[in-house]
Amino acid sequence: MRSTRIPVSSRLPDFPWDTIAADKALATAYPGGIVDLSVGTPVDPVDPLIQRALASVAEVPGYPATHGTPALRAAVVEALARRFGITGVDPEAVLPAIGTKELIAGLPRQLGLGEQDLVVIPEVAYPTYEVAALLSGSRFLRADGVTRLGPESPALIFVNSPSNPTGKVLGVEHLRKVVEFARERGAIVASDECYLGLAWDAPAVSILDPRVCDGDHTGLLAIHSLSKTSNLASYRAGFVTGDPALVRELLEVRKHSGLIMPFPVQAAMTAALADDEHERVQRERYRARRDLLRKAVQQAGFRVDDSEAGLYLWVTRGESSRSTLRWLAERGILAAPGDFYGPRGAEHVRMALTATDERIAAAAERLV
Repeated sequence: MRSTRIPVSSRLPDFPWDTIAADKALATAYPGGIVDLSVGTPVDPVDPLIQRALASVAEVPGYPATHGTPALRAAVVEALARRFGITGVDPEAVLPAIGTKELIAGLPRQLGLGEQDLVVIPEVAYPTYEVAALLSGSRFLRADGVTRLGPESPALIFVNSPSNPTGKVLGVEHLRKVVEFARERGAIVASDECYLGLAWDAPAVSILDPRVCDGDHTGLLAIHSLSKTSNLASYRAGFVTGDPALVRELLEVRKHSGLIMPFPVQAAMTAALADDEHERVQRERYRARRDLLRKAVQQAGFRVDDSEAGLYLWVTRGESSRSTLRWLAERGILAAPGDFYGPRGAEHVRMALTATDERIAAAAERLV
């Protein structure tokens, strides 16, 4: 019998970054070179203390544990309490991930969701939430509030605060309503909190904050990354924590799948989580870049919406995001068009703060 294989890639949309190649070429040709603000990739060096921790175990030859070392899991618990006031986390309910994009993309499938299930994603959202639903064969619905869901009983609700791309922060009361709704309908809440340490104009809180969940982590997963304030994007260093039963379920699937964080990266994460000073230094770098770029885009006639936290400015001139993208490219600046993130982003562009001081200054000069 002939195979009826259907390529998994056929379920997925076109990779969005491929659609801005012409604008990137235009920006690259600008005198003085491109200022690439399209991708939120760190450009500042990894702190030496993290590099030393990585190198200190480089000679270890054996397989690492999927669950991570006890020291790493303890460092996660301590850092969450110290930095964000998240208490009651069980070290056994901490699971390192090979970058949070991988974790998010596979989460519905690893939790057993399929065609009969509904995944809720934000109306303006990181594209990987949609991809996660498509990879599991699930339906997905864009909704920022539970009232949009009507009688639906979703299996999984993704929330993202602070948001990528908008920088919007969800308050305690909003998150409490999401948790209450999820528990009434039997849904899991997966909260992408990768930008929690980069709040500027509004305080950001975790789904595991006692004010949100009353100390009960049942049905809740918080997803964190060290790519942002520790500059560990190249290390692929993240983790998930929350409901011990759900984390155990993910651990079993990931053990069978061989989704194991390299041991040197586990050591580097442990060092990064134990030190707050390098994070403070990096936050201040981003704060200075944000202040300079925000002033410049406003002087150039843009409106900055949301952008209360995170690594991006969410800006608009009230026109198609592709028109704005071209206008910026003509000045040697590459941004990400808002339509990458859903229909409601069609008149915005996302501008990242992850460029060097010199490149941010060049962008500000070109805008003004």
